[in-house]
Amino acid sequence: MERLHTLIDSPYGPLTLVATDGVLSGLYMTEQRHRPPEETFGDRDPAPFGAAISQLEAYFEGELTEFDVPLRLEGTPFQRTVWDELRRIPYGETRTYGELAEALGKPNASRAVGLANGKNPIGVIVPCHRVIGANGSLTGYGGGLDRKQRLLAFEGGAGRAAEDALF
Repeated sequence: MERLHTLIDSPYGPLTLVATDGVLSGLYMTEQRHRPPEETFGDRDPAPFGAAISQLEAYFEGELTEFDVPLRLEGTPFQRTVWDELRRIPYGETRTYGELAEALGKPNASRAVGLANGKNPIGVIVPCHRVIGANGSLTGYGGGLDRKQRLLAFEGGAGRAAEDALF
């Protein structure tokens, strides 16, 4: 199993992209909770990240609302099910942890959904930032609540100009 990584700049700070056998398996923000140790990222090499970088740049410019890069989501079967459901949340919309649990057919699993959401290894592309508390509050985000608020403002306001007006 070959792991490589690269760093890119974003409006939300540097992002570390990780590939396992050439497929995107991680996207981490600085100081992110549940971020694996740097030594697990492998050598630095931008080669396998062309499509991911292009799509992220288009997203941050407000030109892309849905990612289609191949992903390698490594986690438990339940975590992968939650992460698949996160990818179904449309751009600019949010869901509560309870709504995700209902969609998975496990209405009493909102807490487990929250734990799986928090361990999402591919932030932004697997949009865990689109999940909010039952009362509409911004709750937990591995990249920090400030970034979550900014990402939601960016998507809800149709792009960078809307976010810049708020912050």
